[in-house]
Amino acid sequence: MEARPSFFNETSKRIQTRLNRMIPERVHQMITTAIEKMTRAVLFGADYTTGNPKQYDSLEELEHHVLDRIRFYRTTAAAEGAVTGFGGILFGLADFPLWLTLKMKMLFEIASNYGYSTKDYRERIYILYIFQLTFSSQKQRRKVFAVIRNWEKEKEELPPDISQFDWRSFQQDYRDYIDLAKLLQLIPGVGAAVGAYVNHRLTEKLGKMAMNAYRNRCLCVEVLMCLCWCGY
Repeated sequence: MEARPSFFNETSKRIQTRLNRMIPERVHQMITTAIEKMTRAVLFGADYTTGNPKQYDSLEELEHHVLDRIRFYRTTAAAEGAVTGFGGILFGLADFPLWLTLKMKMLFEIASNYGYSTKDYRERIYILYIFQLTFSSQKQRRKVFAVIRNWEKEKEELPPDISQFDWRSFQQDYRDYIDLAKLLQLIPGVGAAVGAYVNHRLTEKLGKMAMNAYRNRCLCVEVLMCLCWCGY
């Protein structure tokens, strides 16, 4: 997570930045607003279909269940990507909200399994940071990782309204990360295969990133408890 951006990372990001500069500001604002509203709708909607934090006898049992849920969402996302890819451009446009819903729902379930209630809006912000950590350039990933690794302190300084989240950076990094793959998905004949592969691979990557993000929090809590018990 803390590695410096490679030459390839920096070159790709520079190209994407130049392309973004060619897009009129008004278009950027429209895309940012659309993705913000869509993401917020999914964030708040997913909470109603996610149960309360669960209890497990061991970390091993918990993570077996989490891995099962990641496999379920990975397979579902692959099927969704194949169907929308097979349907061409019009169906391809439906892929974004459908896939976003699946990914967010998976993150909500993972949070609940690790014992964190998504009814707290700060936990939803944490989910957005996990999303950014997965779908960002290496430069942005280093910044987000610095926030996540010190989350217990960072969450106390969060703004009172989720609207103040950096949605512009969120949508640009996400778009830059998946643009090429999703463009290939719109090509007749190969779109179904590309959609299935990309959705499968990136959904699994997001799930594994979430597991490590919550492992990090659990480990920090355990260390603090041990230090307190030892008198430090």
